[in-house]
Amino acid sequence: MQLLILEFLTLNLFRKMSENTINKKEKDFSFKAYAWGQFKKNKAAIYSFYVLIFLIIIALTAHFIANDQPLYAKYRGKTFYPAFQTYFNATKTDSTINPTTGNWERLQFDITDWKQLDADNNFIWAPIPYSPEKPDRYNREYVGPSSPQYYKNSAGNKVEAPYKFRHHFGTDAIGRDVLSGLIHGTKVSLMVGVVSMGIASLIGIILGAFAGFFGDKNLMSSRFRYYLTILGVILGFFYAFIARSTALTEGFNDGIGSGLTQLLISFVVYIIVIIILNQLGRIKIPGFLGKDVSVPVDSIISRGIEILNSMPRLLLIITISAIMKERSLAILMVIIGITSWTGIARFTRAEFLKIRELEFLQAAKALGYSDRRVMLKHALPNGLAPVFVSIAFGIASAILIESGLSFLGIGVPDDVVTWGSLLSLGRQEFEAWWLVMFPGAAIFITITIYNLIGEGLRDALDPKLKQ
Repeated sequence: MQLLILEFLTLNLFRKMSENTINKKEKDFSFKAYAWGQFKKNKAAIYSFYVLIFLIIIALTAHFIANDQPLYAKYRGKTFYPAFQTYFNATKTDSTINPTTGNWERLQFDITDWKQLDADNNFIWAPIPYSPEKPDRYNREYVGPSSPQYYKNSAGNKVEAPYKFRHHFGTDAIGRDVLSGLIHGTKVSLMVGVVSMGIASLIGIILGAFAGFFGDKNLMSSRFRYYLTILGVILGFFYAFIARSTALTEGFNDGIGSGLTQLLISFVVYIIVIIILNQLGRIKIPGFLGKDVSVPVDSIISRGIEILNSMPRLLLIITISAIMKERSLAILMVIIGITSWTGIARFTRAEFLKIRELEFLQAAKALGYSDRRVMLKHALPNGLAPVFVSIAFGIASAILIESGLSFLGIGVPDDVVTWGSLLSLGRQEFEAWWLVMFPGAAIFITITIYNLIGEGLRDALDPKLKQ
């Protein structure tokens, strides 16, 4: 009997200890930490993440890695920092005194040929002492990486280029350095991917959330308010984008910042027009227009997605880019963004269709929370995990689209060096293999790491794998 009692107490003690351990594990569980742990187990994904960080560092420091202006220069007894001083002011100028003549010598940093200045002065050059847009007159006509390369020293003599002034990845027809173009092209490619998918994500998440959360029967409105809202969408698009087309075009022609500001103003105008007409629809109208009807949000958005998906996206982007008066990097990013949101919207819609039936969302509705609070505070944070995967793949797709458009000559302006534009130069001279191999390898590596990161995120964020 005593043995049975002892065994019962022992089993009961082990049961309580197990329950406490399980409860502690559940209490201490963090899905973010778990997802990061799962992501780190995927060696290909984590190494790709490190490569991406390396590319981001290159993009942010491209001005100091590849520049024909020295990082440090001591000329005629005066110290300059040309690469740093021209980072915010490209036309920075300064002066120094010629000790021989006593005259002032004016230096405009961006057009000064620093390599031709007195060799006795102390210069510290960037790792790649060439800018991507400036040609080298002594190494024109497709000079290969291992071909003889020349350099004009401060004495005015044309000599064989020393190692630090060699074009290690060769040059193009007019003598532009390919390695410098690759480094600065990294900034362009990453910017295109991030900005364009940022625009696509904003549109896709908003529309997908509305479609999945409300469906076709969960959003009720009077016919009068429904019709006025549809009218607001049409009028808002007209006043925000068609009526302001000139301002948008001029803004993008002035620069990326000005163009994005004008685009933001158009979005604000669009939203304001919709809100005004939507609020006017609150007026009580008797009769037919005053009756409540269900708004088919899901059907409207889904049909819009199907219409956009039925058009060849690359052909649509080429058409829009071709009819623009002037090519611009900002316009290209916007075009890619507004044509790439459908996949994100479908992922978001699918997640919201699943999440809206779960107990915690039903409980929030039972407590009387508004639809806006339930959707933004409870549903949206729990439905974005698959969207991140789609965004990672989308960035890779955006980079590939930009490279393809630049290759065809209808992407960015001619004075902007990108990986695609470098590839396009390779068509003109088939023997210049370096114009095809190096940009092609850069595109391949970047697309591959984004795809591997996307697959790693998909595996790490999959709730079915959560133990």
